[in-house]
Amino acid sequence: MTPPSQSPAPDAAPPQSAPPLPPKPMPRPARVSLLRYARLFRRDILSAQPVRLYRAWMAEFRTPFFHSFLINQPELVDAVLKAPNRDFPKSGRIGEGLRPLLGQSVFITNGDLWERQRRIIDPAFEGGRLRDTFPAMWDSGVAMVERLRASAGQGPMEIEAETSHAAADVIFRTLFSIPIENETAAAAFAEFRAHQKAQPLLNLGAFIPLPDWVPRFHSARTRGTASVIRGLIRQLTAARMTEIAEGRAPDDLATKIMTFPDPETGRAFDTEEMVDQVAIFFLAGHETSASALAWSLYLLATHPEWQDRLAEEARDRIGREIPGFAVVNQLKLARAVFREAMRLYPPVPMMVRETTCPLHWRGRAVPKGAQVVISPWHLHRHERIWDNPDAFDPGRWETANGKEGLRHAYIPFSAGPRVCPGAAFAMAEGPLLLALLLRAFRFEPVAGRVPVPEAHLTVRGRDGIWLRLIPREEAPLSAG
Repeated sequence: MTPPSQSPAPDAAPPQSAPPLPPKPMPRPARVSLLRYARLFRRDILSAQPVRLYRAWMAEFRTPFFHSFLINQPELVDAVLKAPNRDFPKSGRIGEGLRPLLGQSVFITNGDLWERQRRIIDPAFEGGRLRDTFPAMWDSGVAMVERLRASAGQGPMEIEAETSHAAADVIFRTLFSIPIENETAAAAFAEFRAHQKAQPLLNLGAFIPLPDWVPRFHSARTRGTASVIRGLIRQLTAARMTEIAEGRAPDDLATKIMTFPDPETGRAFDTEEMVDQVAIFFLAGHETSASALAWSLYLLATHPEWQDRLAEEARDRIGREIPGFAVVNQLKLARAVFREAMRLYPPVPMMVRETTCPLHWRGRAVPKGAQVVISPWHLHRHERIWDNPDAFDPGRWETANGKEGLRHAYIPFSAGPRVCPGAAFAMAEGPLLLALLLRAFRFEPVAGRVPVPEAHLTVRGRDGIWLRLIPREEAPLSAG
């Protein structure tokens, strides 16, 4: 990586007085006991980490239960993420806390099973398939704007709840061709909100390597909400199986995935396998988009000069009627803002892989079976990689430093063979919803309510993200 140049973005005039840096959790003291670390980690993975990780290229951690290495050096990150999946499989411990909901989803699996799942899933998100989902995204955005317009004058609004609603609506419309108001979809969304509160990021099984026969210590509430969610997804999936068999299924993502046979075996997903995959589509597609969109709106609210520019772009590019899919590539500033929000607040803050053979990194022996932690949170804010890493600056993507960082140190969707199959989907959805919101409203921060980033399933604001919405005088949008 090239050293920071400290040069401003060429098209960004500096404000008269620099706004405060976006909120960042306070790191823990340099040394704490293992028990103290476990408690901090369970409460919030971000504040449990030491400050040195924002400058270190690699850090080693040893406990009686695991041996791990956090890597920030871009070359090492590339070596791990872009290697064949069998060389650095996903750590099985990370799936322990999520298994009640996700079962054997593609997010958790490794080896032959994972490869088969990706062969079936990936074609649904390739090429022109994304274009097919655009009308459903648009309709979700129109519904979101109208829903917010009805309550915009009622005082400060917790915006994460609204972006969560909108992102869930996108998932149900693009996956099953139903709006979130559908009875089953609404019930699944309500249960998922309860599951978020019940599910800690760290399960004891993720912290201590336990034999398979030892019970995993999931709370009754976690097991209960996961079971209800899976039951509701099973209803939708079974109904779609019937529609496919009868030749009356809509041509949406669920149909595409459920009717695509594995090119090597000829087998498609059965109902239970599809339940696992829909669970991760909902978790990844809903949680991550909701988080990134909420932080984007907060950052724009606290940086009005950028908000004004994005609103102008939205007015220029989006009219009352549904545009063509090409508008996604025309919303350049909305894309830059959404990308910058995911740099500062990557929805998934850490990923864990395992070594399958002994290695030697930066003068240290890395044993077989060690955990390799890749932290987008620290990599995206690394002081030796990015200019002014803690500042919100969508213009950085036009600088040499930003372009270099984008190529080598920006991984909100992971990279390599396990890159999120829905990455292009998210980068169409996020900027579109952001532009629709900025076309319709002005967003202002609420005095005394600065959100504190906190990581559980994704990076959210502790106690929510509160904003005030002021409607703009723009023509109402039409559904597609």
